[in-house]
Amino acid sequence: MDKLFQLKENRTDVRTEVIAGITTFLAMAYIVVVNPAILVDAGMPFPGVLFATVLVCAFSSMAMGLHANLPYGVAPGMGINAFFTYGLVVGMEIPWQTALGAVFISGIIFMLLSITGIRTEIVRAIPHSLRRGLAAGIGVFLSFIGFKSVNFIVSNPATIVGAGQMTVVILLFLVGLILTATLTIRKVRGAFTIGILVVSLLALGVSLAGVAMGWLEAPLVNVPDAVFAMPDLAVFFKLDIMGALKLGMVLPIFALFFVDMFDSIGTFVGVAEVAGLVDAEGEPIHIGQALLMDGFSTTISGLFGTSSGTVYVESAAGIREGGRTGLTAVVTGLLFLPFMFLSPLLSFVPAVATAPVLVLVGIYMTEPLMDINWRDFEEAIPAFMSFVLIPLTFSITEGVVWGFLTYTLIKICLGKAKDVHWMVYVTDVFAVLSLVSPR
Repeated sequence: MDKLFQLKENRTDVRTEVIAGITTFLAMAYIVVVNPAILVDAGMPFPGVLFATVLVCAFSSMAMGLHANLPYGVAPGMGINAFFTYGLVVGMEIPWQTALGAVFISGIIFMLLSITGIRTEIVRAIPHSLRRGLAAGIGVFLSFIGFKSVNFIVSNPATIVGAGQMTVVILLFLVGLILTATLTIRKVRGAFTIGILVVSLLALGVSLAGVAMGWLEAPLVNVPDAVFAMPDLAVFFKLDIMGALKLGMVLPIFALFFVDMFDSIGTFVGVAEVAGLVDAEGEPIHIGQALLMDGFSTTISGLFGTSSGTVYVESAAGIREGGRTGLTAVVTGLLFLPFMFLSPLLSFVPAVATAPVLVLVGIYMTEPLMDINWRDFEEAIPAFMSFVLIPLTFSITEGVVWGFLTYTLIKICLGKAKDVHWMVYVTDVFAVLSLVSPR
């Protein structure tokens, strides 16, 4: 065990790594419910996506631990799943089977780029201030999704967005937010999962009482018919690769590729920044192996039936418990496996129970903002563009694109074009191309 994971070299032991793995699992277990809840809007069955999500979490996390020897949990990415659902399937009206084929193809491309080192060069070329802005922007984006899912924030013709009317759903959301925040501050392990469980039970109680007393027209949540069930294979290997290879899919695949690449890079860099797993020059350690496993996760995501996998920021929870090696990630992956038999129980978890988690994950991811030198406008402006445009445009890609382009154009206008890494210029070309691709 010590030889495989280099425990002594990393100043850790089996007990510490196991505890860290359990902590990471408890921090990110919510994705088993939240990811299917988002992909349901793409017309995909909840139980089938739950099974796919469990498989991706388990195999991707274990692969990250065994190949890259890093304590990162991997799962279908928040943000990427939103683009898959609302960008590809709903927005572009692409069948979900074809969209899964596009996920698989983008994963193969990612693995090739990782093997050749191109993806590593892209990460190393991203200015540190821009990395931090990206991480924070993704965090605010997730929080916005959480607020929107319970109508705490609603559309408003006069002000674009506004506050929603106070309802029993929002009251339950606030209870969940305060409860989960309190548990998190007290460093209770599994705070997110506990919060989801408590709010789900409260929603069930409110539903039963409300319907019986007549002040609720319909229940907020229904009692499941069973607790256990065999895994649902409704989306397993149902991807349409041939449909994704048609000429008309070139631009949609490019759009997915671009979003996935920068979303995963932004999240990976953000996690490394938050966790402090960087070398003396500030670069993420074992970056080549980690990005290859990230590509592997995207590839199997398309096969199993879910949106692209990526490193999870909640991995920082296990790292704070002392996790420093891949053993942490392996333990995390193994703990996901039993969930494949719990789809009936988990399918009754309402959006109001998962919304507080999205908000609090956003807070985790805004921490890198403190490390940006806001008085240096040369660095602060591009970082701010990424940070603010991701939630305001409801698109991670827009924040990435305009962050990169702003950074480059400012450098050129200041006569510092030579200071810009050549890979940034290459990335800028892809950024411009993305602006003319289907939205």
